[in-house]
Amino acid sequence: MARTVWDSTVGKKTVMAVSGLIMLLYLVVHMIGNLKIFFGAGEFNHYAHWLRTVGEPFMHYEWTLWVVRVVLVVAVVAHAVSAYQLSRRDIKARPTKYVHKKARASYATRTMRWGGVILALFIVWHLLDLTTGTVHSGGFEHGKPYQNVVDTFSTWYGNTIYIVAMLAVGLHIRHGFWSAAQTLGAGSRTRDRALKTTANALALLLTAGFVAVPVGVMTGVVS
Repeated sequence: MARTVWDSTVGKKTVMAVSGLIMLLYLVVHMIGNLKIFFGAGEFNHYAHWLRTVGEPFMHYEWTLWVVRVVLVVAVVAHAVSAYQLSRRDIKARPTKYVHKKARASYATRTMRWGGVILALFIVWHLLDLTTGTVHSGGFEHGKPYQNVVDTFSTWYGNTIYIVAMLAVGLHIRHGFWSAAQTLGAGSRTRDRALKTTANALALLLTAGFVAVPVGVMTGVVS
C-alpha cells in the first residue's frame, strides 16, 4: 500500500508538501533563535547550549537535538527525491519543449529547481562552516557560536553565500507554501488569495529575519 502511494504522482506531491512544511516550521524556529544574537554573546551562547539540553533529564545530552536533525535529514531527502522524480516524470510526459513559454509561470516557479540545488549546496556549506568548523574562515571554537557567527559574516564570501541562499529560501517558500496547500487540499477559489498573501508574508519575514544577522555584523550592530 505504501509503495503504491509513493509510486503515484499524488503520493510524491504529498510527500513533498509534508516534508516542505516540516522544513518551514524548522526555519521559523531557527530564525527566531538566530535573532537572539542581537541580545549579545551571553544570550546567544546560552541559547545554543540550551538546544543541547532540551528534554533533560528524560533525554540525554544532545539527544533531542539529534532527533530534530534526523527528522530534518529525512525531510530534506524525501523532499529532494520526490522533487527529482516528479521533475523526471514531467519531462517524460512532454519530451518536446513548448513552442511558446507559459506566461502564467511565475519567476519563483521557474527557479524552484535551481533554488533547490542552491539550497542543498548551502546546507552542506553551512554545516561545514558553523557546525563542524571544517571550512570556517577564522579560528572555529566549539561552545562559542556567537564568535563563530561573527567570524563567518566578517568575510565578503560568507555574507554573499548566506544572503544568496536566503533569497533562494524566500523564493522557494513563496511558491512552495501555496503549492503544498493545494496538494493537501487546503486551497480553494475563496482561499487562494489568503494563501498567496500568507506565502508572500512568510517568504518576506523569513528572508528578512535571516538576512538581518549578516547585515547586523556588517554594520557593526553585532560585533
